[in-house]
Amino acid sequence: MLFITGAGISAESGLPTYRGIGGLYNRERVEEGIPIEEALSGPMMQRDPALCWKYIAQIEAACRGACHNRAHEIIAEIEAVVEHVCVLTQNVDGFHRAAGSNNVIEIHGDVHDLICTRCSWQDRVPDYVTLEFPPACPDCGAVVRPAVVLFGEMLPMARLARLRAELAGGFDLVVSIGTTSVFPYIAGPVVEAARAGIPTVEINPGTTEVSDVVAVKIAAGAKDTLEAVWRAYDAM
Repeated sequence: MLFITGAGISAESGLPTYRGIGGLYNRERVEEGIPIEEALSGPMMQRDPALCWKYIAQIEAACRGACHNRAHEIIAEIEAVVEHVCVLTQNVDGFHRAAGSNNVIEIHGDVHDLICTRCSWQDRVPDYVTLEFPPACPDCGAVVRPAVVLFGEMLPMARLARLRAELAGGFDLVVSIGTTSVFPYIAGPVVEAARAGIPTVEINPGTTEVSDVVAVKIAAGAKDTLEAVWRAYDAM
């Protein structure tokens, strides 16, 4: 099974989505008068790391104290009954790994992992409470950044290679949960599976780029839907 997850699965942990209802960035521009995509971009991290970190820190603060929910846990528990489970997530919260999933491709990284922009220093932090912005590397003094993919940056080649290897191995079921599927590497596995006749499911209260493609569309939240499926499986 391949699970593809986005912000919607973590919204039920109290995390805000970035756009839409309850979105952290529903305004077209931030207070500096630029789009949020520009503020949270790779070029901005190079040009003005303090401004970029300002909005990275806002995202982390809005998510602080939250943890994985039952939907993440059920996906992890499915590993005990399905021969091979892979999770491809756009989320940078680390919830899938925290819930116990073993085969996770965090395609955009994890906001808790920090790396130096100059040397090989790296660290993992539970939150940003003790950080000064922009943080400096304790080894060389250069700017530290989160190990996430910012706007305008390329996806990590190693993670893309893992995804390609997983897709080449094939899946018997592809489930999209809580993502608008606007990126081709997120929508692509669903579309290709549907074309190949492989069962596809979408769990999302809204309409997305793959809603008209999947075999089964469930217009509901992740937690309640997966709870109902898991109970039904236990009753078999």
